[in-house]
Amino acid sequence: MTARRRRPERARRHRFHQSQTRINDMHWIDPDSLPETRGKVTRFLLNPHGEIDGLVLGARQALQVHFPPHLSRQISRQVAVGDDVRVRGVKPRGANMIAAVSLVTKSGRVILDEGPHHDGAKHDKPHVERKPMDASGEVLLSLYGPKGELRGALLDDGTSLRMPPHAAAELAAYLAPGAHVQAWGHGIRNRHGRTIEVDEIAELIDAPVPA
Repeated sequence: MTARRRRPERARRHRFHQSQTRINDMHWIDPDSLPETRGKVTRFLLNPHGEIDGLVLGARQALQVHFPPHLSRQISRQVAVGDDVRVRGVKPRGANMIAAVSLVTKSGRVILDEGPHHDGAKHDKPHVERKPMDASGEVLLSLYGPKGELRGALLDDGTSLRMPPHAAAELAAYLAPGAHVQAWGHGIRNRHGRTIEVDEIAELIDAPVPA
């Protein structure tokens, strides 16, 4: 990760507390009634527990695909970065994302969201030890929850920044594509990527201007 110059005395910093949110289950929707989006997987997205809860399709015109964490294991086994996939889902208003209901892998296997309790088993969040982390860079993509609520951003080094919707709404300018920020918090890194649950965020005053 390339270090960005910043002026601590001028950086606008904000602190806030985390809160828990619920994920909207979408197993009641018929995926065949929804439009299909095709693209190449360029990156996985992690939630603060280290589970895959989304992926990014494309590069120049990147699109976030969100899916519930109870599908994390299936996605990690059946999908890899570089795969061409087909997604059917719902696009919330004003959000560059799709809340996926079904995904077809490159081999033709269908991964369908049947809800977290479809097989009678409860989805337990994995126990992970989050460590102090920081990251800085340019925001490539704003990240949203399944109802289109702003929840963070994807940086150019691949780090996902996550925060509660109420905090993200107040800090929307920091999470918009093209913004240069530095964030501090606690996060996790695994083979699928890195995510930070943000405690503080600052604008990089001296970030270089693209030529």
